[in-house]
Amino acid sequence: MTFNDNARVGGNTARRRGAGIAVAGGGVAGIGAIAVLLLSLFTGTDLTEFVPGVSQGGGEESEIANCETGADANANDDCRLAAASLALDQFWAGEVEGYRQPQLIIVDQAAQTQCGTASNQTGPFYCPPEETVYIDPTFFGLLREQFDASAGPLAQLYVLAHEYGHHVQYITGVMDRYPNDGSGPDSNAVRTELQADCFAGAWVGQMTEQVDESGTPFLSAPTRQQIADAINAAQTVGDDHIQQESGGSVNPESWTHGSSEQRQRWFEAGYEGGVSACDTFGIPGGSL
Repeated sequence: MTFNDNARVGGNTARRRGAGIAVAGGGVAGIGAIAVLLLSLFTGTDLTEFVPGVSQGGGEESEIANCETGADANANDDCRLAAASLALDQFWAGEVEGYRQPQLIIVDQAAQTQCGTASNQTGPFYCPPEETVYIDPTFFGLLREQFDASAGPLAQLYVLAHEYGHHVQYITGVMDRYPNDGSGPDSNAVRTELQADCFAGAWVGQMTEQVDESGTPFLSAPTRQQIADAINAAQTVGDDHIQQESGGSVNPESWTHGSSEQRQRWFEAGYEGGVSACDTFGIPGGSL
């Protein structure tokens, strides 16, 4: 169990948007298409038009239905993500003066954004000009099927918390101070992603401290297996692992997110040391 069953989570502002993406064969795309679609995620460029069988989606929005209690969140991926936004916003409001919450959009098949198409193939992402996090819960099935991730409940929350970490970087000026300077193991892109991993770990380490209006903690303490599952998710989305699974060679100079080892290590740094342990930009080159 991740959420306390009687926690009140109905006050979340998450919305569902989209409909209209189709992948040939009626399931997740093959590994060749996945490589292109992951490149879309890592470069910030929408390349889905080059993948056969993928069409673009619409933009209708609705509330997340049947999402009032922690029990609802434990039973449903959409509600789990929506409910977690309450705990994440509460956490960051205590860490960042003047914090403003991002919009969370639960993607249904596909949704158009100022940062490209959001879908399970492009993966979860944060769109800075909109201050919005986009995530399609079926992405976790793709991780399980294509990249051998367990992608359990806490791993899903790690992914969401990572994207909220990008929001924090945006509103605190980190993205402006350290603009994207291309790829490579010591690039600002990698440092930005590893800091978001660390921020996610910091929240997981303190996730039981956020409470609903009645004082009930939203979340129960994670088990060792759940922590291992979250670490597994961090490893799975390492650049080296994705390159290997996509059939290519490992090329650190093309990295934009960091290796599996780095992503695990920085998640653990945040989990053990909190937000203050997450200064990835202060680490000398070659030591990241």
